[in-house]
Amino acid sequence: MSNELEAFIEYISVVKSLSNKSILAYKSDLELLEAEFKKPLIKLDTQKLFSLLANYKNKRTLNRKLSSVNAFFNFCYKQQFIDDELKLKASKIPKLLPKFLTYEDIQKSLQLIDRSDWIGKRDFSLILFLYATGARVSEALNVSRNDIEDGWLILRHTKGDKQRIVPIAKYAIEMIDEYLLDVKYEREFLWQNYKGDKLSRISAFKITQKYLGVSPHVLRHSFATSLISGGADLRVVQELLGHSSLMTTQIYTHIQKQHLKDTVDVYHPMAKENF
Repeated sequence: MSNELEAFIEYISVVKSLSNKSILAYKSDLELLEAEFKKPLIKLDTQKLFSLLANYKNKRTLNRKLSSVNAFFNFCYKQQFIDDELKLKASKIPKLLPKFLTYEDIQKSLQLIDRSDWIGKRDFSLILFLYATGARVSEALNVSRNDIEDGWLILRHTKGDKQRIVPIAKYAIEMIDEYLLDVKYEREFLWQNYKGDKLSRISAFKITQKYLGVSPHVLRHSFATSLISGGADLRVVQELLGHSSLMTTQIYTHIQKQHLKDTVDVYHPMAKENF
């Protein structure tokens, strides 16, 4: 390790008091670069530095390396170890669309559930509930039996403690009622494990993973995607999801645009190859 790098590690450890995890990340990134070129980092020209960093195809990994390099050279400049300040630009990371399932995907998976006992009926109705309401798994697991009334669901334990009310599909309610008729235990909360205790997040994850191959949160994305693809207003979806900012909901507009494009490709005569 070069003297400059050693001074930088001491600086972020003692002066900046960064966490051990952050210190190790900086140290690992920068030591690797020095080891690769077998010379102190401050003696590397930017061309060689870029040629090495270009090997990182994952943009998040690349940006972490760039962040480490920038922090190191900023320190060296302030300490007058180097004459010119170096600032490498981060690579732009594309926004990833949230993973979602179509209604047809969910229907096919539901057919695999054995509903001959109350556990199977619980799994079936829980998946329907998550898809029909867009509730976060933490919100869903805190729902009590009395929170569903006249086709409406009251979500009381929400992110930011903002209670909201969402309509719930009739079929989902029917399946929940079927599950409650067979459940062994009389408890206030809706979703129960085989002992009659409140269903845990891990158990809910195992249920959706078993039948759908996804986490419960994907059903929340599937709920939003179905609404947006069907033409729902973005602000209505925002309210149903309980997003405090419309910016959070706007990621689904990419799905809406793709849906519009697909519609034009299918129905517009100029989209046909033989036009």
